[in-house]
Amino acid sequence: MTSPQSRSLLSKCTDNTWQLLRRTPPLVFATAVFVCGIVAASSILVKGIRSSNDTITVTGASTERITSDYVDWSVNVKQTGYNQQTSYQLLKPSLEKTIVFLKANGVNPDEIELGTVRSNKDQVRNPKTGELLSTTWTTTQAVLIGSWDVKKIHMISGKISALIGEGVPLSINRPSYTFTKLAAKRVDMLAKATRDARKRAKAIAQEAGSSIGAITNADTGTFQITVPNSTQMSSYGSYDTSTIKKDITAVMGVTFRVE
Repeated sequence: MTSPQSRSLLSKCTDNTWQLLRRTPPLVFATAVFVCGIVAASSILVKGIRSSNDTITVTGASTERITSDYVDWSVNVKQTGYNQQTSYQLLKPSLEKTIVFLKANGVNPDEIELGTVRSNKDQVRNPKTGELLSTTWTTTQAVLIGSWDVKKIHMISGKISALIGEGVPLSINRPSYTFTKLAAKRVDMLAKATRDARKRAKAIAQEAGSSIGAITNADTGTFQITVPNSTQMSSYGSYDTSTIKKDITAVMGVTFRVE
C-alpha cells in the first residue's frame, strides 16, 4: 500500500506527463513515465527500511553483595624419613594431632575427610661422579574440610598455624568460599540488568522525542563474582573464592524497538 505522499507524487508526475504527451517524442515520454515510477517506488522503499531499523541497543547491569554459604578447606601434613616406611610412621602422630585440633575447635567428624597418602623419593647424587649420596622419602596426606558453617572454618583457619609451633609439619591452604544458590541468583540478576537496560534506553529515546517498545533481542553477558568493591573485569567471567563477602555483577545487552 502506498502512502498519501507517494500517491500525490505519482499523480503529479502522471498529470505533467499527459500534458506533455502531444508535444513530447515517444522515447522521451516513455523515459519520463519510468522515472516517475522509480521516484514513487523509492519513497515506499525508504519508508520500509526506516521502520525495520528503528531500534536501540543498550547495556544494562546489576550488582549485588552476596555472602558465601559453603567453604572448602584443606591442610597437608608432611613428614620426611630415610625410607618410605619411616616417613609414613612419622606422619601418623602429626596427622592425629591435626585432627584432634580440628575437632577440639568445633569441626564435626562428618566435615572431615582424609585424602590419599602420597610418597615421593628424593635422591641426592654427586654431580661429578653420579654416586648416590643420600635418599629421603616425603609422605604427605591432606586433611579435607567441607562445611556449611563458613564463619567457624574461617576462624579455625586463622588458628591452626599454632600447630606448626608445636612441631607439626603443616602446609596450610587458603579456604575456598562459594555461594551454592548461584543458579537462582543469576535469574534474578538478569531480570534486574534487563530493567536497568530499559531505564537507560528510555532516557536516550526521550532525548530524541521517541519512546521505547518491545524487546527485539537480548544477549546475556558474563557474570563477574569478585571481592567487594573490585574493579576487576574479565571477558570470560570471574569467580573469586578468597572472601566470604562477594559482589556479583550481571550484564545484559538488550535491543528495544523505538516508537
